[in-house]
Amino acid sequence: MAAKGAPRVQKSFQYFNSFMQSEPNDLDCLILDESHRIRETSANRYTKAALRTGRPQIDELLSAARVPVFLLDENQVVRPGELGTVEDIEDAAGERGIDVIRIDLDAQFRCGGSQRYVDWVEGLLGLKGEGPHRWQSDGRFDVQVVDSPEDMEERLAARAREGFGARMAAGYCWPWSDPRPDGSLVPDVQIAGWARPWNLKGDRSTGGAPPAALWATDPAGFGQVGCVYTAQGFEYDYAGVIIGPDLVWRTDRWVSVRDRNRDPDFRNRSRVEDAFFDRLVRNVYKVLLTRGLLGVVIYSTDAETRDMLRGLAGQTSDGVPSTSKPAASSR
Repeated sequence: MAAKGAPRVQKSFQYFNSFMQSEPNDLDCLILDESHRIRETSANRYTKAALRTGRPQIDELLSAARVPVFLLDENQVVRPGELGTVEDIEDAAGERGIDVIRIDLDAQFRCGGSQRYVDWVEGLLGLKGEGPHRWQSDGRFDVQVVDSPEDMEERLAARAREGFGARMAAGYCWPWSDPRPDGSLVPDVQIAGWARPWNLKGDRSTGGAPPAALWATDPAGFGQVGCVYTAQGFEYDYAGVIIGPDLVWRTDRWVSVRDRNRDPDFRNRSRVEDAFFDRLVRNVYKVLLTRGLLGVVIYSTDAETRDMLRGLAGQTSDGVPSTSKPAASSR
């Protein structure tokens, strides 16, 4: 926790829903990181009835400070109800007569500062740029594709033994059980003979596993598979990413398979239409693929998808660098 043991400093770090009762311009400046996660309203199941006014959360945030600063990545919107896009913010500001200064950041520290890798991921998933293309290393970031979750885990474990941070994460394609009565975790993520549990859902340690908020940083988090809601906002040295059966490559394009996704937020088809689901699931994997600071190890549960990824990564089936030109691929 930020500023642990210093209550006065802790007040400088708040959640988006902390400003329901703020006076207008109560702050001089409010910096809103991860603004792509702004919600429709700040109300949740714990909110008092008197505060359930239906006021948009973006309105509360714009009102709370003389200068609100929104930092966001539109390709990290991963669940319905998140409204943090440039258009959403500019429209809400316009309704209040607030001038907006838009600054596009052309440098970043994520992924070892490798803009080439971030561009490759966004192209790979059809989110931006030229579409899927061959990875050309810039020496800042390491990309590996493997044929089994066992190989992925062992490569990450080797990095962890060297003192690096390493974590496995996956698309939400498996059930997510509560811990057993004895506190042990259920190995829900099952791929052939390999099985591992998801990270804990709550804020209390159980069975030796850290709470969700510490999964990315506590060494005891290595044995669990993180999901996007746990991994988003964190980085670790090496990321292992399992692309599940909800997103597969077929011939020359990605195909989203919503029936293979287990995220409860995606079940309502009237709220999450197929095209919206397709965008969200691509964003999920964009987030997971950009958690690593030094490298990524990618595994897909689908054979055709693995073949495509190996070609783009310049690897043969045994992991040896390939000099052959990959098959043409587009969104």
